[in-house]
Amino acid sequence: MRRRNKSEGIFSKFVNSVVTICLTIGMLWGLQACSHSTSLKFVQLSDIHFLENGQNTTFKMTGASSQLLDDAVEQINEEQEIDFVMLTGDIIDKPFEKELRAFLPHIENLKYPWYFAFGNHDRCVGGYLTTSVYMDMVKKSNKNYNFNKPYYAFTPKKGYRVIVLDNIITDKVTTQGYLGEEQVLWLKKELEKSKRDTVLIFMHVPLIEPFTSPNHRLKNAVQVMSIIESYKNPIGVFQGHYHATRVVQHDNVLYVNSPALVSYPNAFRIINVTNHKDKTVFELKWVETREKAIQKTAKLLVVASNIFAGEEKDRQGVYEIKKVKE
Repeated sequence: MRRRNKSEGIFSKFVNSVVTICLTIGMLWGLQACSHSTSLKFVQLSDIHFLENGQNTTFKMTGASSQLLDDAVEQINEEQEIDFVMLTGDIIDKPFEKELRAFLPHIENLKYPWYFAFGNHDRCVGGYLTTSVYMDMVKKSNKNYNFNKPYYAFTPKKGYRVIVLDNIITDKVTTQGYLGEEQVLWLKKELEKSKRDTVLIFMHVPLIEPFTSPNHRLKNAVQVMSIIESYKNPIGVFQGHYHATRVVQHDNVLYVNSPALVSYPNAFRIINVTNHKDKTVFELKWVETREKAIQKTAKLLVVASNIFAGEEKDRQGVYEIKKVKE
């Protein structure tokens, strides 16, 4: 009897050891599997057109621009774990230093890091508010903005690369855009060294128009798109300018046109990007202003409001990009 108890004790210890080893292996495998998924959450806020003493028109509610901005900042601050906020151009409506100076205290209320791409309303052609003056003013207000050129790149989190382009024509007054040769070469270099990352590109003038408008389009859009689409890693391209909403996917590249805050539908986007081992998932969330009286007036004033609001799939949804094995 004693021998049997002793044998059972040894067997029990052996079984317990095996179970412990299996559980440990399972936990380690689970942790390793989880490590293949990383998420990045950011906000795209476009076409604010801040104007301190503006008036509402048939296209822009500049008279209410400060109220709309304050509401957007408040809603963004209520969100959890935002990695950064990106303003995709036309931050101010008139390119004067006093307008930028008046705008900055509002955006400084953001509790998350913010960055920006230039829009065609942001600088004065032949005037005082030049690229360097604008950037210097932002640097003094924004500790996270420490770049020396109007186009730049940074890594917000491992596995992600942010590229911000300046596709605004600055030597004449025009609503068209163009990406100069120097910047095209720089873009190629950035994409080349980011082939293993999920790349997020931000610009004002879009590569794909949400609707046809020859006077607003990017003049060398075909060239820039061909460069971007020659890479096979997941890429998201986020744009503004047209005040309209549209999402188009070309294989591994997701083109996102976002609405204007200043005109109907007076909205912005919250984007959650998740890198999995075999795919990258973009979740687009649509956030409208809570200033409903302003939004109602904006809808009444604008022509063809459905064009600017887009279809449901353009406002929010989940988009997957399969990763190509090298």
